[in-house]
Amino acid sequence: MTDSGGRPPVYYHDYLRLDRLLSSQAPESAKYGDEAHDELLFIIVHQAYELWFKQILHELDDVHEVFSRPFVPEREMGRVASRLERVVAIQRILIDHVDALETMTPLDFLDFRDLLVPASGFQSLQFRLIENLLGLPHEQRVLINEADYTTRFSSEHRDILERSHGRASLFELVDAWLQRTPFLHFGDFDFWDSYRDAVARMLDRDRSLIVSNPNLTEEGRGEQLARFDATADTFAALFDAERYEALLAGGIRRLSREAFLAALLINLYRDEPILQLPFRVLRALMDVDEGFTTWRYRHAIMVQRMIGSKIGTGGTSGHDYLRETARRHRVWNDLFDLSTFFIPRSELPELPESVAEAMRFHPTSEPR
Repeated sequence: MTDSGGRPPVYYHDYLRLDRLLSSQAPESAKYGDEAHDELLFIIVHQAYELWFKQILHELDDVHEVFSRPFVPEREMGRVASRLERVVAIQRILIDHVDALETMTPLDFLDFRDLLVPASGFQSLQFRLIENLLGLPHEQRVLINEADYTTRFSSEHRDILERSHGRASLFELVDAWLQRTPFLHFGDFDFWDSYRDAVARMLDRDRSLIVSNPNLTEEGRGEQLARFDATADTFAALFDAERYEALLAGGIRRLSREAFLAALLINLYRDEPILQLPFRVLRALMDVDEGFTTWRYRHAIMVQRMIGSKIGTGGTSGHDYLRETARRHRVWNDLFDLSTFFIPRSELPELPESVAEAMRFHPTSEPR
């Protein structure tokens, strides 16, 4: 039997390989004659995680391919944004899976927990590949019992992880893409000089308001001025190339100075048509970072709820280890810090007409 196009019909059950999929749950407790009811839930949720991790890698690999090009056409930015936003939608599902797991009580988990040792979600190869692809620095990872994270994997999977370390990460590719932003220097227009002048005017006005405020006591004025000086110093570090290099060397910044400035320009002028898609991409990268941070934290809270202060099945400190990864395994902190350097729209340097036309796709002649 074939369809009108000469192709054999596709049957739902066969297309999804449900025979294979639905027979892939093998509770350990069943091997010992007394199957724990909730172990099936535990297996299915974690298998679902791995399926979603496969989809996330599929999306991120496509984003990686776009950014790997020496020149990224503007029309590809919509594709990149859509891929990243799909990852964010999947992350919401991952977090919802925690709700399903939490219907299992700690005593339910104890019915089969000891049978899982030493297996652990820590050994998810796909999730570690996601972290490497996004750009989590190797040296930033939380050690597991003072050992490198790769030591908990089989030799085959360890080789795969080692190879992933040699691949350019999305962080590196996005940094290079930002450095190529054309509007930082456009003819006689230099965004850096214009922005620095606008910041100087804003800071001068803010300091004058503190000094002349009749409602402040001398002590209060001193406190306000100390905070003002700290803010001014933060801006000064951005304007000084040597100080910015020191921030890079100290691990406080990861984006190159040129890339950081480009990301700042994109955010400040995001209303300009040509910058709307790049802004959407940067926002989606932050959303992905936040999504994994939220998921890690929810996971940490769930583990504390299930095992308290016990050691996890993988031999880690359980809740403490997971909570620390939620804090330290972030990739795009620099993008989150950009808001430190935002100035009101009313203070933004006015764009020269030549730059404005380029950003707004204005035609240079009347349409014919």
